[in-house]
Formats: sequence, structure tokens, C-alpha cells
Amino acid sequence: MPSLNRDEAITRADLLRVSAYQVDLDLSAARDSGQFGSTTTVRFSCAVPGSSTFAELRPVSILEARLNGVPLAADALADGRLRLTDLRAENELVVRATMAYSNAGEGLHRFTDPEDGEVYLYAKAGMDKAPDIFACFDQPDLKATIRLAVTAPEGWTVLANGAGTQVAPGRWEFAETPLMSTYLMTVVAGPYHSRSTVHDGVPIGLHCRRSLTAYLDRDAEELCQITAACLDRYHEMFQIRYPWGKYDQVFVPEFPSGAEENPGCVTFREEYLFRSVATDVERTVRAMVIAHEMAHMWFGNLVTLRWWDDIWLNEAFAEYMGWRLTCEVTPYRNAWALFSVMRKMWGYEADQRPSTHPVAPERVENTELARLNFDGISYAKGASALRQLVAWVGDEVFLRAVRAFFTRHAFGNATLADLLAAVSAASGRDLTAWAEVWLRRAQVNTLRPEVSLGPDGRYQQVTVVQTAPDGHPTLRPHRIGIGVYDTDLVRRVEVDLDPAVDGGRTAVPELAGTKPGRLLLLNDGDLTYAKIRFDPASRAELAGVVPALADPLARAVALTAVMNATRDAELPAVEFMALAMAALPVESEEGVFEGTLRFARDVVAKKYLRPALRPAAMAELAAACRRALRRVEPGSSRQLAAARGLAQCAGPDEADEIAGWLTGRDVPPELTVGPDLRWTVLYRLVVISAAGEAEIAAECERDPSALGAQHAARCRAAIPDPAAKARAWSTIVDGDQVSARIVTATAEGFWQPEQDRLTDQYVPRYFAEMPAMAARRPPGTVRAAALFAFPQYAVSAQTVAAATDLLARDDLNPALRRAVVDGTDELRRALAAREIS
Repeated sequence: MPSLNRDEAITRADLLRVSAYQVDLDLSAARDSGQFGSTTTVRFSCAVPGSSTFAELRPVSILEARLNGVPLAADALADGRLRLTDLRAENELVVRATMAYSNAGEGLHRFTDPEDGEVYLYAKAGMDKAPDIFACFDQPDLKATIRLAVTAPEGWTVLANGAGTQVAPGRWEFAETPLMSTYLMTVVAGPYHSRSTVHDGVPIGLHCRRSLTAYLDRDAEELCQITAACLDRYHEMFQIRYPWGKYDQVFVPEFPSGAEENPGCVTFREEYLFRSVATDVERTVRAMVIAHEMAHMWFGNLVTLRWWDDIWLNEAFAEYMGWRLTCEVTPYRNAWALFSVMRKMWGYEADQRPSTHPVAPERVENTELARLNFDGISYAKGASALRQLVAWVGDEVFLRAVRAFFTRHAFGNATLADLLAAVSAASGRDLTAWAEVWLRRAQVNTLRPEVSLGPDGRYQQVTVVQTAPDGHPTLRPHRIGIGVYDTDLVRRVEVDLDPAVDGGRTAVPELAGTKPGRLLLLNDGDLTYAKIRFDPASRAELAGVVPALADPLARAVALTAVMNATRDAELPAVEFMALAMAALPVESEEGVFEGTLRFARDVVAKKYLRPALRPAAMAELAAACRRALRRVEPGSSRQLAAARGLAQCAGPDEADEIAGWLTGRDVPPELTVGPDLRWTVLYRLVVISAAGEAEIAAECERDPSALGAQHAARCRAAIPDPAAKARAWSTIVDGDQVSARIVTATAEGFWQPEQDRLTDQYVPRYFAEMPAMAARRPPGTVRAAALFAFPQYAVSAQTVAAATDLLARDDLNPALRRAVVDGTDELRRALAAREIS
């Protein structure tokens, strides 16, 4: 099916007004069949009678298709487009079709629970998968009401966007929705376990597979408390009540992303139902995702982007609000530190790739390309830009603008220009220039301090120098904090950087005469989006002062700065490792601990250090985690984070220690070795040749769950054996009938830096065989497989050359191209880092 392009969407939106969908799905044979029935009645008007257009539909077969009572021609359907001709002023399209279930987490996904054999369904219409479920005009600005009816097996629960009623055994009818976009339609069906409550007049439901009942029941109180607190805060902030009636939250199997904001029926990946003790980081992220998806009920659902070039109007706002509310109304008040050291790094990395794009591109040509922009730029950079905007115009002004924006465009569509008009009106400022440099232009600035001291040893002059990359020479206004630290904050000033006035060299007279501390920290408080560097005196103190900083956000900002400098090969990787060794054993904020460890382990040790230094670096990280494990309170979340870190970094010297945890030997006091920690330990043991297929099979018997199957696939792909690698590679490139989650898990486990001699032969095979894989599979599967199967540890000029040759082709799948472009950039960074390490 050709991807809908922007011009086609504009033409169709000018021609049509869609008023209503009536959709009837027959899921009654779902237990035994890979197909379902779909009957759609669409009512729409045409501005120019006699014109032609098309609807989208991807059926197995069409049983009936009538436009205004007249059967459509047998050849009316081609490439997923149903040709409609000789339109009237008012039209009715009726389509009866047989559709196919999906195994890729898109369309109508069908899953069989390996624990009890029960079948579960959920719809993820996404950007262009609604036609896999029902006939529609699939673009975000053709909103319509949707009235759904479903026939399902008796005894099943069926959920959808509107409130549902079971009118007969297995027969469900749902209330008509307000105007909404087709990409937000969902239906969920199966023998789900449910919990319910009502808060402030809004019915709230929690749902999961029956085999996960115990985990939902255990966390239901916390989930409801967070949901209620977020709902109250959004009502207070937006002053527009939740507009979608009831609010179901469904934890569904094999979900390909974190969650989906379907109005009235949000779907979450079921990994957010923790099967054993979870860290505070995991609970913080879950709370943030709940707040993020609820923000979409206003940002994206009530007011929807007109076309996909304004993805940020959905995602950046929900991301910003998600982290903000997590700090404001949940127990996880230090969430901005986690955002800085982990989520924001995602944005920095994406924004410096050759594939970078503006937060709000002026033109995205089609849905296939737009899908690639659901990345760290649209989410993390976009949220950071909004945080900077709030710092600049003030919080009350920002919220007043948001309320006006919602009121003006409720149940309609909007653009960047509409938002800017609202903020400009509320603030009295013309935001055109701000939006041009922050939202329309790509890449990131770097801020460096220049310091001179007077005879008395105090600051004589401090200047902030702003630079931009040669290929993206945009300087931006920034409002930043500057902190002078010993371990506690000595002094903090707020400064406006305005390159239109000073050309990128901003003097800070407020600091003149201040006695220097041990650290001068730009962007203290993390209000802006920019890489920061240190003056020489501060850089020399990093390993001594950063771990001792009292403020976790200050530690996060400093560590993120050092990560960025390491990625840019301005700071040797060994210097970052020295800082990590000092920081990890004493870090009290879990998000900062996990973000620092992840970068040290997965980027520095495995890629940026020369191979000869890797074993020692991993041993040092394991030792740092062990020291952290000894310092923390038994049974605490920090203990679990440190134990996982030790397991993930273990080498042959630690193999016996962590293997003992699986049998109950020498387990740290009060540490719960639950299913996920067991799989983490086993995965590492497999990588270092201390376990194999027998141990994996035994663990599968112990954990026969769907998540256990994914862990097992990852472990089997990591077995250092030629036959195991061959089987795994076949799953990655040829396993079209395997679920997308199993393919992804297999790709995640395949490449191991400890196994480079075994996998060297697969490096050229990636570049030779992935194009054929990408031509056959759904976009989401392609993106995940191409990304995780990229030979990321084959750091050599030869790998870069092979990737460059592949990129010279003009027929590459866009998702594969993006994965190779980004993977190749990381290889080049690793090569540069090794030159100075």
C-alpha cells in the first residue's frame, strides 16, 4: 500500500467532511482463526459533487462494497486504496470485508497466552494501521464520530474508546465517540481481568490478562492513586474537564511501544505490571507514562495535529507534562534528574545524528517518513524546548495559552502557527523568531564557560560562549541557571543568553567577585536544551566533586555533560570511566545511577574503549556495583538496582557469585531474586559461556510466561555457539511468522562484544540481507529488527565502508535506512573515541 502523502491528504481534506463511522467487528472465531469480519458504514460529504477520491482498506478479501447503494467495481481496490468515483454531496460507503489479525503489535494484534492458552486481542491503529481493521479515510484531520459494535466469544471482556454494554452473550455495543481521528480507534477483547473505581465522576478501569491478575491486584491501589492525582492536576491546569467519558487503562501483551493514547482506552505494554520487586526507576517511568498518556487526552486527542509534520504538538507536550506531573503529584519527586540523565540523552543523541530533523519540520512528505520522527527529537528535545519556553514566558502565561488553545480548537485540528498565536497572545511577545530557531531548525548548541580570576582569586569575569555545529550554524536564546558548587550550592544566578545582542558571548557580571567553588555548572536546574562543557579547573575536580553534590539534578546535569563530551571525543573515554567509578558506589538517586551505569557499560566499555581495555573496564564496573550493593539498605530499591548492575557487568570472575543467586546461594540479605532478575543473571551467564541451552530450558519451565519466552529468545541468541547464532540469524531475517517481540528480543541478544570472532561473518550479511527482510515486514518490525540487529560492536573502518555502500542504494526501506545511518554515525563516534583513549 503506498504511503499517504501530504499533498494527497490536503486535497482529500479540502474535498471531504467525514461525519460518522459505524463499525461492526466479528471476532467470534478469534480462538481458532487468524481472520475476522469487519463491516463499516461511513457517512461523508463532498464539496465538489462528481469528484473522485479513495478510502483505505487492507483486507484479506472484500465481501461487499457499495457507495450510495451502488456496488463498486471489482477492481476498485488496489494497493490498499478503495477507489470512489462520482461522489454526491452526501455519501454513504458500506464495506464488508474479511481482515487478518497481526503478530506485529499493529492493526488488530492476536496473542495466545502460553500459560493458559487464552487468546487476547488489541487494536493499535497507529499512523496508518486503521485500514487493517476497518475501511476509513485514514488521516488525522478527517475526524468523525465512531460507533462500534463487536461480536466476541462468550465470556470475553470487550473494551473500546466509548463505554460498552453487553447486549447479548458475546455481543457488545459501544457509545458513539466525540469527533476523533482514525489513528486513535481501538478495541480490546479477551478474557481480561479487571479492576474498577470512579474518581471525580470519571469511571476508571484497569485490565490485564488473567495470568497477570496477581500483579495487577498488587499494584492497583498505586495505579489508581497516580491516575486520580494526574486527572486532578490536569483539570486544575487546563480548566477543561476530561472529555472522553470513561478512562480504561489496559496492559496488553507484545505491545511494541510504551503505550498508546487511545481516547477512553489507553493501552500499555504489560511490562509495566511488575512481576516482582521493581526499582524506583521503573515505578517512576510507569508513573510518567500514565501522566504522559493522560496528557494526550487533551494534547493530541481533544486537539489533534493537522498533519504529521506537527507530531511534536502531540508528543513533546505529553512528554513535558508527563515528567512535570510525575514530579508534582506522584511520590517520585526527583523525576527531572532521571529525565536529564537518560531521556534527554536520547534527544541529544538523536539530534546529532545525520538523520536529525527539526522538532517541528515544515514539511513531512508522507506517513512512512513521519513514522521515523517518533524519536528522541520529537519527544525529549521537544519537551526540553517546552520547558525552556515555560522558563522564558512564565508558567501562568504558558498555561493560559494552553487553555485558550484547547478552547479554540476543541475536537478539531491545529498547527504550530495556532499554538504560537495562543502563546503570543497570552505573553504579549512575538514568538516567531523563537520558534524559528528552536522548532524549525535542527541540532544542538554547546555552552562553554570562559573564566578569569582576579588577584584575590575571585571571579573577575565569567563569560558563556555559545557555539553551533558547522552544518547547523544556529545560535539560540537560552535562559539558564549557573551554579557555583563546592558540594552544596554556593551561589546560583539566572542568565539570558541572547546571541542577537552579543553574538554568542554572554558576560555574567552577577558572578564577578564571587569566590569560585569546586564546580562551575552551566544550565544548573536543567532549564534549557544544550550541551555544556566545563572550565579547566572544574573539569579537574569532576571525579571528586560530582559524586558529592547534594542536589541529584545537579549531579545529573554534570554527568550528562560529561557523557556528551565523551560522545564528541572531547573527553577520553577512560576519563569518563574514572568519574563513573567514583560516582556509582555512592550515587543515591537511582535514575542517576542507572543512567550513568548504562552509558559506562553499553557505550563506553563496549564501544568507545579499545577491545583490549574492555575486560578491565567491565570488571571495574562490576566492582563499583558490588561496592554500591554493600552500602545500600537490604531489601531496598537501590539494592535491586545495584544487584542488576553487578549481574549485567559480570565477567568470569563474578560468574560463580551471580550464578549462586539462582539457587539461593550467597544472595545479598533481603534481595528478592524474582523472574526478571533471574533472566538478567542467566543472560549474562550465557554471554560469558557460563550457561547454555540446558539452563535456558530449565528457566523456561520455571517461567512459562510470554515475557519468559522473550527473555529466552534473547538468551538463546546470545549463546556463543555457531549453530545457535545461525538459528538466531534466521529468526531475525526470515522469521516472518514469528511475533515482532520475539524477533526484537532475538536481535537484542545476537551481537555481543565478547563474541566478535563468532559473529564477524554476520557483519557483511547484515548489509546484504536486511533489505529483503525490510521489504516483507511491517514498518514497526523493520524498525526494531534493523536497529537491534545492526552490528554495533563491529567498530571498524570496514563496517563503516559496508554501511556506506548500502546507503548508496536508492531503494532502501526508510526505517532500515534510518537504522543504518544512525548506527554508522555511532561507529564513527566509537572510532574517534578510541583514537583518544
